[in-house]
Amino acid sequence: MSRGTWFYRGALAGWTAEFCLLMVWYLWLAPPPAALRAPVLLAVVLPWLLPLRGLLRRRRYTIAWSSLLVLAYFIHGILAAAAPPPERWLGLVETGLAVGYFTCAVMFVRRTRSAPAAQQG
Repeated sequence: MSRGTWFYRGALAGWTAEFCLLMVWYLWLAPPPAALRAPVLLAVVLPWLLPLRGLLRRRRYTIAWSSLLVLAYFIHGILAAAAPPPERWLGLVETGLAVGYFTCAVMFVRRTRSAPAAQQG
């Protein structure tokens, strides 16, 4: 296997799990009022879809900036974990998935960078 394959697969799995969690959270487990459902889904899920194309094509640059995007979901998970009990466990899961994605994405970017140019004497 090439360098970083396991980290790429981990990042892809983390991205997919985070997306599924957000959809299940806002459509089934703790949906917002009907009038706010579409705006909440657009505000929360749409940004997470932005890196999908580059992530599927294994582009280092996309994976690098998406590791910064996931920090917003990490903060959202921390805030939800401080909420009343029905949403607390969802926030803890979101925080864990965000940390997992961030770790795999950063390690993938580090493992796949070009080798430094040979020093000339």
